[in-house]
Amino acid sequence: MSMKTSRGERPLRPSSIAKREAILAAAQEAFLAHGYDAVTMDSIARDSEVAKQTLYGHFGSKEALFLELVRSQTRAASERVMNEPPPIAPDDDARSVLGRVLRDQLDTVLAPHLLALRRLVIGLLAPFPDLARELYEHGAQRAIRSLAELIGRLDDAELLAVPDADRAATQLNWLVMGEPVNRAMLLGDDAARIGLDTAAHVDEALDVFLAAYGR
Repeated sequence: MSMKTSRGERPLRPSSIAKREAILAAAQEAFLAHGYDAVTMDSIARDSEVAKQTLYGHFGSKEALFLELVRSQTRAASERVMNEPPPIAPDDDARSVLGRVLRDQLDTVLAPHLLALRRLVIGLLAPFPDLARELYEHGAQRAIRSLAELIGRLDDAELLAVPDADRAATQLNWLVMGEPVNRAMLLGDDAARIGLDTAAHVDEALDVFLAAYGR
């Protein structure tokens, strides 16, 4: 396995990869518990049990470490549900194909550590605009692009009638994500799950979507 530092200088040895992962795990716990300003590189080195020289060798600064944490967590979440486009079997219909993807996406988006990271990034929008852009491009926008590709394939298979896959994907994404994510962001992680039946919620969103785009 080969990996580069966040500064892209050279591939890492397995032992260095383990240290890097320990640093990121300690950083995530510290940033989410205490906020960006209260965390120091000294405390992260101590909590991850690596030397400060090693910490700075991997990330260079607290800002670079925080950027890499957001980047890695956002992209890892995206890969879990969007790494491989789902197959469309001959006996599939649009509801079953889209439902599988959307249930996985909603469960991933509502993971407590991702919600907490999103809140933290929003609070740091002014000093770290690139951070918010990273979360946007590789989170919600990547999900919508992936959904648009799938909707286009369903249209090609004559399972949907969609004149604009990008617009349809945006509409479907927010039919599913809008209310639970908004509630979670404003009222807390527990509020996101109160009374939420993921399968029923996705199915109701698909009722609306398929009324507009179903064949």
